Amino acid sequence: MQATLMAEPAWVALALSLKVACWATLIDLVLGVALGYLLARKRFVGRELLDALLTLPMVMPPTVLGYYLLVLIGRNGPIGAWLQQMFGIQLIFSWQGAVIAAAVVAFPLVLKGARAAFEAVDTQLEQAASVLGLSPLAVFLRVSLPLAWRGVLSGTLLAFARSMGEFGATLMVAGSIPGKTQTLSIAVYEAVQAGQDDTANLLVVITSLVCMVVLVSANKLTPQRSQQV
Repeated sequence: MQATLMAEPAWVALALSLKVACWATLIDLVLGVALGYLLARKRFVGRELLDALLTLPMVMPPTVLGYYLLVLIGRNGPIGAWLQQMFGIQLIFSWQGAVIAAAVVAFPLVLKGARAAFEAVDTQLEQAASVLGLSPLAVFLRVSLPLAWRGVLSGTLLAFARSMGEFGATLMVAGSIPGKTQTLSIAVYEAVQAGQDDTANLLVVITSLVCMVVLVSANKLTPQRSQQV
């Protein structure tokens, strides 16, 4: 009975973590591929500065990112106040806020992977497709993206794993509400603080297994280039 009671919040936290990570990864995939292609193919003033700003979450402490997000999407923030006034949406202390925090933290992984993958695509193939009459969108969907999918997939899987383990920014923005915003990493922290070692051990094992599955999937789904003899 005690084991069942202990396991129930663990599976709730796992389900919430998967939900947050999936939505955050989907957002990062769309934006990361678009911006990665832009940075790889277009030359414009401030391109490297934009790349540095978009990569900043990779090196910035998550709590600092969480503070910036609070300033922007909090009740008194420009975005948060507008959403509250126009649509009645409150992102703070919600699972949607946790999604935004995880997406911001994991975004550079998709961006870097996508940019490097697109830069490795031979531009002559894209030019040939354009000469044959394909539109820029068709060239991207039928030539560039299929040739760059390995790097995009690799970055996406890493972003998913990073979103699963996000702690600092999520805690700042979404808090720790069991069943609502308490993800696996936050649940581990709360269990340790409360001296619930058995619960903490179970959560750590679950988190480790999920991360291992993601890494094994990344190795299997990302084909290795054949070695030259």
